[in-house]
Amino acid sequence: MDWIILGLAGFLGGFLNAIAGGGSFITLPALIFVGVPPISANATGTAALLPGYIASAWRFRKDVELPANLSFFKITLIAIVGGAIGAIILLMSSDTLFSSLIPWLILFATIAFIVGPRLLPKKEAQETTISLKPTRKQIISSSLIIFGVCIYGGYFNGGLGIIILAALGLMGQTNLHGMNGLKNVLSAILTAVAVCVYAAGDTITLKYLLIVGLFAIIGGYAGAAVAYKISQKYLRYFIILIGFLMAAAFFFKNA
Repeated sequence: MDWIILGLAGFLGGFLNAIAGGGSFITLPALIFVGVPPISANATGTAALLPGYIASAWRFRKDVELPANLSFFKITLIAIVGGAIGAIILLMSSDTLFSSLIPWLILFATIAFIVGPRLLPKKEAQETTISLKPTRKQIISSSLIIFGVCIYGGYFNGGLGIIILAALGLMGQTNLHGMNGLKNVLSAILTAVAVCVYAAGDTITLKYLLIVGLFAIIGGYAGAAVAYKISQKYLRYFIILIGFLMAAAFFFKNA
């Protein structure tokens, strides 16, 4: 039964990530349900979804638009350091502490999923780019925002995509294609680094990683195939409902 639950969770996680995000809302609770400790469940679920991040980053590599004139090297360095710090903080946390934070993290990610799109530029402005040379203050603030998002992603991967997009919107980016490209690259880099730290800390449950990862890949392909046939509106409602239900379940469990 555990294998069926994890296979289904991996498929749904990959499917949702390919279409709208929110896959971690499925994989994390499923791994905890079958008995994996919370920190190991978070690390294992993140590692299982990594192939999807890499595939998305490669697919959108030509669409990347860098904010505040930051070079790709600087963006990569920020993602590596931030992802590593977030992962190290996770390893230094106890299962008790992380368990108490899980409902709050899921709730935060769900709220970000709701309000994030409202913080993004309007569709009619999506092809516009900022031509003015950014000030030193803008460069520093943009670097710190990206750094903070990467630490979050290394610690808890849930809702990462929409949080990155919302952050880029707040930083002044307007080209949604370029923002999506950078989002995928950042997600892939920081997640790959975080997974390496998780592996070094021996927190990944290998026997469950393979089943969740395999079905996540299958779900990702299925999601990509039907992405334009599913109502994004109702799918977002479904993910939001799952987020609130999972947060409520963990709040109840910790009470």
